[in-house]
Amino acid sequence: MGMYGARKMKKKRQQYRWSDKNYKRRMLNLKEKADPLGGSPQGRGIVLDKRIIEAKQPNSALRKCVRVQLLKNGKQLTAFVPGDGAIEYIDEHDEVLIEGIGGADSGPKGDIPTVRYQVIQVNGISLRELVRGRQEKPTR
Repeated sequence: MGMYGARKMKKKRQQYRWSDKNYKRRMLNLKEKADPLGGSPQGRGIVLDKRIIEAKQPNSALRKCVRVQLLKNGKQLTAFVPGDGAIEYIDEHDEVLIEGIGGADSGPKGDIPTVRYQVIQVNGISLRELVRGRQEKPTR
């Protein structure tokens, strides 16, 4: 306490904030460092191979996914391919645009374990338009 006590209280309060897990993660930018996209909403990558992932209990389905290597940093991740028969429009070495699926805390969504991203474009064409048959995939 005393006339100059506020300085000490302020310093202590700042020191103890580091005990708070959320504060520490925010200050050290740990979310961006752990994120393959580096905090950006979307990322471009090359398809390495197609995969089928089983859904978690109580669902039983085979979810179509692709393994993607990002262009910006070379990191590899698995992305879900939404849409009925959409996997047929994606081949190996295609360039895809991916975005976060939108699970809690950037985690996996729904019954697909470990998959946090989804494909939205293939070779510059919207995957949704390809599935609906409104556009054709360009030959490269």
